[in-house]
Amino acid sequence: MSLPVPSLFFRNAAQLLTLAGPPVPRRGKSLAELGIIFGGGVLTLGGKILRVGRTADLVTEARRRKAKVIDCRGRVVMPSFVDSHTHLVFAGSRVNDYEARLRGATYEEIARSGGGIQYSAQQVQGASVPELVAQAEGFLREFVAHGTTTLEVKTGYGLDVAQELKILEVIHRLRRGWELIPTLLAAHALPAKYANRRDAYLDCVARQLIPAAARKRLAEFADCFCDRGAFTVDDCRKLLRVGQQHGLIARVHAEQLQRTGATKLAIELGAASADHLDHVNAADIRSLARSNTVATLLPGASFFLGLKTYPPARRLIEAGAIVALASDFNPGTSPTSNMQFILSLACSALRLTPAEAISAATINAAYSLRRADRLGSLEPGKQADLIVMDVADYREIPYYFAVNHCVMTVKAGRVIWKK
Repeated sequence: MSLPVPSLFFRNAAQLLTLAGPPVPRRGKSLAELGIIFGGGVLTLGGKILRVGRTADLVTEARRRKAKVIDCRGRVVMPSFVDSHTHLVFAGSRVNDYEARLRGATYEEIARSGGGIQYSAQQVQGASVPELVAQAEGFLREFVAHGTTTLEVKTGYGLDVAQELKILEVIHRLRRGWELIPTLLAAHALPAKYANRRDAYLDCVARQLIPAAARKRLAEFADCFCDRGAFTVDDCRKLLRVGQQHGLIARVHAEQLQRTGATKLAIELGAASADHLDHVNAADIRSLARSNTVATLLPGASFFLGLKTYPPARRLIEAGAIVALASDFNPGTSPTSNMQFILSLACSALRLTPAEAISAATINAAYSLRRADRLGSLEPGKQADLIVMDVADYREIPYYFAVNHCVMTVKAGRVIWKK
């Protein structure tokens, strides 16, 4: 039997970033509106936010409810990060790929030599469910320590029906202690045994894997890697439509290595998110701006791969597209659990302002996961997911880059990590 959730009173925040507003995505100029309360406080009750305001205005009610006082001592309090694109579950690492890349090998050359996604699939096949759970839990503790409390988690390192379902089972077990949103990335790479039988693999995914994942209620979204060396627009359309027929909401890996038309496919399908977008063109940007498909940008992958191309974030924002940020945590192209570093990359490489980056990593990311009604901002009635950052000005979070500023992480009204 779980213990009751205590009432908490966070007081004396130098800046309380509420991001208050309707549960809709922030576009254009509204992306920079953080709803700051100076000298702010938050009162929680039963895992949810009861009131926000100036500290002095909350003291009486906090005393009446006998809330536990947490003095923030002039720090920044803000919503915890919502990481809307991760590949959390894998075995081992890909340090061999990393070193090969530093010696000049390309992403495609590494894959052809037995590295890349195929190598991760071999590692997963040799790992047990408890082993995969244990490694993922270690990573999750790092996410929480850096201020992330909600993660989307993709499969994709199984490359056959049994192994993909095994990864979904790992995610299901992990969800007992963490807020994770499962995505079936059935089409991540073509398995070696299907090298000359692409259609056979697509049929296997469509007829066996997707129905099984939906029947077992192990996935909420379906994703497809639509890019050079992966799957075509037609391939992904087929699989994502099957996913939709089984109740799985579409997400798409789009335009990372080259432009394929995957962004248009995402919009056509009403996908929740089109992710990466390093090579979108002007027409894609206009279409995204007219849609409700979130443009999820993953600068960690571009940074780690040493690429010179980053997604055109400013053009997306100025056009009115919904822009979110995520870590793309994975063993091959973005092995970071630090969303604060992603904010720094977003500012330095994508030219977002600190305020825009924070909105993109909280409320807009929550929107892309269909959870903006309860996550991503600090407002009465929403889940009490927040972090205390050891800075006096929110702009210092990305400014002091590659540093962990988080001193306390709160999930559903419980302190789950503190420095």
